[in-house]
Amino acid sequence: MCSLITLDVIAQSDDIEARPTENVTDDTIKSGDKVNWTSDKVYVLDGIVIVEDGAELRIEAGTVIKAKDGTGTDASALVIARGGKIFAEGTKNKPIIFTSIQDNLSSNDLLTYEDRGLWGGVVILGHSMTNNPGDQEGDYQEIEGVNELVPDGDKRAEYGGNDDGDNSGVIRYASIRHTGINIGESDGNEIQGLTLGGVGSETVLEYIEVYASGDDGVEFFGGTVNLKYFVSVFNSDDAVDWDQGWRGKGQFWFVLQAPDKAGAAAEQDGAGDSEFYEPYAIPRIYNATYVGAGSNASPESDRGEMLMFRDNSGGFYHNSIFTEFNTGKGGHAIQIEDIDNSGEKTQDSRKRFESGDLGLTHNIWWDFGAGFAPMTWIASQDQSFVAEIINYLLENDNYTQDPELRSIERGTEGTGNLDPRPRQGGIAFTNKRAMLPEGDSFFTTADFIGAFGTENWLVDWTALDQLGYVGDIPTSIEQVSSEIPSEITLGQNYPNPFNPSTMIEFNLDRTQHVTLAVYDLSGKEVAILINNAPKTAGTYQVAFDGSHFTSGLYIYQLLSENHVLTRKMMLVK
Repeated sequence: MCSLITLDVIAQSDDIEARPTENVTDDTIKSGDKVNWTSDKVYVLDGIVIVEDGAELRIEAGTVIKAKDGTGTDASALVIARGGKIFAEGTKNKPIIFTSIQDNLSSNDLLTYEDRGLWGGVVILGHSMTNNPGDQEGDYQEIEGVNELVPDGDKRAEYGGNDDGDNSGVIRYASIRHTGINIGESDGNEIQGLTLGGVGSETVLEYIEVYASGDDGVEFFGGTVNLKYFVSVFNSDDAVDWDQGWRGKGQFWFVLQAPDKAGAAAEQDGAGDSEFYEPYAIPRIYNATYVGAGSNASPESDRGEMLMFRDNSGGFYHNSIFTEFNTGKGGHAIQIEDIDNSGEKTQDSRKRFESGDLGLTHNIWWDFGAGFAPMTWIASQDQSFVAEIINYLLENDNYTQDPELRSIERGTEGTGNLDPRPRQGGIAFTNKRAMLPEGDSFFTTADFIGAFGTENWLVDWTALDQLGYVGDIPTSIEQVSSEIPSEITLGQNYPNPFNPSTMIEFNLDRTQHVTLAVYDLSGKEVAILINNAPKTAGTYQVAFDGSHFTSGLYIYQLLSENHVLTRKMMLVK
């Protein structure tokens, strides 16, 4: 059971701000250098810092890297150039943190997700293939913004090549926070929390979090790199973005969007220029959980689709959960671009879908702003194409059902009510699942749909946990009857008094969003058992475990779209 968490508790246990600082500039790491950053210091990025071709940067577990303020040509960022390597190997209890100089990690004066765009971000560039052929002189493409921070003729912003097995190193257990400021001389050069340009498959990326980016969480510019245990939360644009022929793999991805700003959960592009360039973007993702800002929310956005496939992108999602999406632009679940295929634009994502390069199998879809039925939440003017997509989803074990995630929280301060694990024994554990590719050592066998089973792997290393969002929410929320009651009611808990557990029952007369919360007598919220979740008509029972609470009188309240019902219960130990 979750308990109230204060900012005093979630500040870092050691005094990070008392560590000596070491200023790092672009002159610090040159070709051939082998540099070690250790956890007894705080390293301060002063402008753009590039790990050059032939150089290695090793970052010890528990190390904190902060970036100085600055925008445009004065922006700070860490770039691993082609041929350079980074070995940033944190641990669950000692993650590596990349953040802003404004982020005081040892105090209770912590930044929130509204503090986006304070520095550039982390960029890795490699020699793997993209479908962007470069300019007329045959030069490789460059990461926008970074190319404006290096002198004319400097090749350190280039990415791409012919080595799909290229190795740029390792990043493991790392949290990247408050990124996305405009860099370089031009407007619109916000780089992502994590930018991956032509990165190869031998690079290891796992247990990485991007929190509060002013742009995308991660963007893949081609390449074959794989990504496992990835968290993209409260970012102001797309949580995930791929283009230019990314062909990697992903598993256990968690997306959570904020109610103030959010793009698509995933913008999936194919080509960077003309539509016919190959290789096509056809990555394969298993076990994602994408949670939007809420089906009733309307965050500032340029997207109205949770999953957007366009510019000839294909790709596959298997065994995944997509839920609670809406923005100020709309709330569709899927858009597969369908153009007239004239001129240079001879390919589109509809062609990838109809040729078998785009697939969505064994997924759970639930609660979109555009409606509950697939006919309403697939974005297309061509109703025959909508019907084609729906038939495909039905034939490939997709389900329109409540995934019964334990609890979702999106406030600017965490109160311990975020637990994205599905209810144990629910449909995420019992529905049919797609088989993993045989003989592929990247993928891990999972007996559940979505990014989480019984383990909450967000604990300890993420900003979400350190900022007090993550809690341990009870799993027992059960619909005991589907008969439609005549009215909404909240029953008296039983047993009452109780020690330590009790059961709360309520009736719903129609499908609606409900919240069930527990308060102490001062009116302070101590637990959220159901957090603004859609529930169909029927009778529900919810278990409340008071093991971590003191004896006394508590109030529990059911909040629906038109009712507020309240009762009291007594915990006696």
